Amino acid sequence: MDGRFADDLDDVLSRAREAGVERIVVPAVDLATSREVIRIAEAHDGVYAAVGIHPESAGDVPEGAYDEIERMAQHPKVVAIGEIGLDYYWDSAPRPVQQEVMEKQIELAKRVGLPIIVHNRESTEDVLALLARTRPGDAAGGVMHCFNEREEVMRRAVQLGMYISFAGPVTYKKSDDLRAVAAIVPEDRLLIETDSPYLSPHPFRGKRNEPARVALVAEALAASRGVPVDEIAEITWRNAHRLFGKVEA
Repeated sequence: MDGRFADDLDDVLSRAREAGVERIVVPAVDLATSREVIRIAEAHDGVYAAVGIHPESAGDVPEGAYDEIERMAQHPKVVAIGEIGLDYYWDSAPRPVQQEVMEKQIELAKRVGLPIIVHNRESTEDVLALLARTRPGDAAGGVMHCFNEREEVMRRAVQLGMYISFAGPVTYKKSDDLRAVAAIVPEDRLLIETDSPYLSPHPFRGKRNEPARVALVAEALAASRGVPVDEIAEITWRNAHRLFGKVEA
């Protein structure tokens, strides 16, 4: 949960509902934001939480963190463990530490029966290797968040039981290769998101993103796949409910 929504969260959620967004999953990046997203989910209908430690926070995991995350996972509105993963762009923590934190959280997710939300930045091979070794896709599954990779990576992730989620970058002018990948993701593995407040879709690129703009991502996928946008909405609604099983239908 990002502090940039602190002053107008109710308005942001109202605009999301007006845009047809009925369910929102808000991921955390550390223990403090995990607690915060649960409070937000408790206060708002249709809003759910994911709890966990982002790779940028992997170098400062407090004692008892995994036990607390496991307790949080029992909350009825906590639907996933995330964001977790690897980030070799920022390298905020040593890579072996990032890998250890990711693996511990995958095992935690398997114990509590929740899917994972995977962050991957310039770390694709190590992310896929960890997923292949730990096999969360054989348990409650997971999603490759804000996917921005080539076809071969998509196919390997799908083979590992992962969903593929597209965000604002699929709308950008120079993202023809990404749109080509979006066009061939298996229908039962396709998801959409915003990554708010980041990566606002065209024509809002560079501005604060918000959940209502997921409609623009859906439109880009519909154009890429040659189907009506209502079909993308139905497909991704169905897939999201299959993945995030605790979200009310």
